Amino acid sequence: MGHREDLLEGAKRCLLEKGYARTTARDIVAASGTNLASIGYHYGSKEALLNLAFLKVTEEWGDVLTERPDVDDDRGDGGPQSPLDQFRDTWERVIDSYGQTRSVWQLQMEVVSRIDQDPDLQKALAGPQREGRDGLAENMLGIDPETDPEKARVAGLFCQALLAGVMVQWLMDSESAPSAQDLTDGLKAVLEGRVRQEGPGVADQAGPSAGVRGDGDVLERRTG
Repeated sequence: MGHREDLLEGAKRCLLEKGYARTTARDIVAASGTNLASIGYHYGSKEALLNLAFLKVTEEWGDVLTERPDVDDDRGDGGPQSPLDQFRDTWERVIDSYGQTRSVWQLQMEVVSRIDQDPDLQKALAGPQREGRDGLAENMLGIDPETDPEKARVAGLFCQALLAGVMVQWLMDSESAPSAQDLTDGLKAVLEGRVRQEGPGVADQAGPSAGVRGDGDVLERRTG
């Protein structure tokens, strides 16, 4: 690797070990085996380097969480995995990774707290955050952002909000934080409660594809 790549790898290590605010240019130089002048030459500033390093750390973390295991995802009857099963399985990977990726979770919380005082950081995160929503919608709920972009957008917003809340709970009190099954059961309870509140005739009016099946699979209401 050249100095540019060495600096990026060194900055990533520093972020995970020391956090954003405590990482100095000299820390990065020591971790990368380069020199101070290289930071300005390749990245313009320490902040620009750290911002890129944070994006890379988050991207790599996301790749690990959304990587499908080498197992058969079918339900055993030849059909595809249900949305709720996919939701639960993805959350199991997220939560199971906590012990190994706690520093990434802490780093994300720190960076969010700096947004208001760092416009460049906010600008750098805007695009990747939108892309991340699409990835969450696809991997957690099986919604293809290319075939149904609006549905993927709103589902991604939901998943992103849920992810942030789960991260906070695990960082504050891991013993009482939700499990993947807790989150899945909670989603089912919300959906089933909505059907009950709308009344027993709603599903009949919308057709046989409305409501929630007994096995927990969410069925979309068809219109027209």
